[in-house]
Amino acid sequence: MVELQKIVAGSGLEFDAWIDGRADGPLVLLLHGFPQSRHTWRHQLPALAAAGYRAVAPDQRGYSPGARPDPADLANYHYDRLIGDVIDLAAACGHGAGRFHLVGHDWGGQVAWGVADRHPDRLASLTILSRPHPSSFVRALQAPDGEQKHRSRHHRAFLSGDTARLLLEDDARRLRRNLAEAGVPDDAAADYVSVLGTPAALEAALAWYRAQEGLRAALGKITVPTLYIWGDADATVGRMAAEGTAEFVTGPFRFEVLPGVGHFITDQLVDEVNALLLAHLRSYPAR
Repeated sequence: MVELQKIVAGSGLEFDAWIDGRADGPLVLLLHGFPQSRHTWRHQLPALAAAGYRAVAPDQRGYSPGARPDPADLANYHYDRLIGDVIDLAAACGHGAGRFHLVGHDWGGQVAWGVADRHPDRLASLTILSRPHPSSFVRALQAPDGEQKHRSRHHRAFLSGDTARLLLEDDARRLRRNLAEAGVPDDAAADYVSVLGTPAALEAALAWYRAQEGLRAALGKITVPTLYIWGDADATVGRMAAEGTAEFVTGPFRFEVLPGVGHFITDQLVDEVNALLLAHLRSYPAR
């Protein structure tokens, strides 16, 4: 059964997390993106637990009230610190050594790529939803056609100090509308707003963008066995960035394109995502 627990990391930060599965099962850490939360993985946690895994989905730095350093100091949201949180969380879950499985969507995927680059010996497998390899993403952003730059225009908007106020006014009307237009059901959007629906939480989440460094990270080629899932109706990630990801993975790599599916994959598909994820994890056990 999924339980909400608090995980105190070695850094002293306290993360809210949904946890499911037997305590001695192989660890699967699941990282959400923006503007989401642990609720992103509501359908994956029970499936992972039923398959014998220990599934942990935290509200990440800034999203958890106990892990919310001052967003006015953007050093608190530096990419290295986001990566370090993952290693700290694994240790707090009893995996201070050895390998675990890492899953990330959107910004959680960006962080997961960084963990795979800097700590490849710690990962048994990597699963990424929607987010291309950072080097492929940066290359697409710089392409002369400007397509990916246009798709990512919200990054610039998030630098404005008015963004949190605008997204949250009138019971988070704009935030809910943006999610609905991207295919996110109303009940899922309500779950996300329950975590991000305060100025303190949203300003901290926006600090991930404002810190900037993590958006244009220069990473090497990934040796960890990787499953990359992308929906071809994703409004924020174009085909060039998605298809180019293969060039930056030298380990076993599987690229799954989901026709007609948008950016928020776990809110649109359940059975297919679970089947792909479980098959990938079984292929690369964390011995």
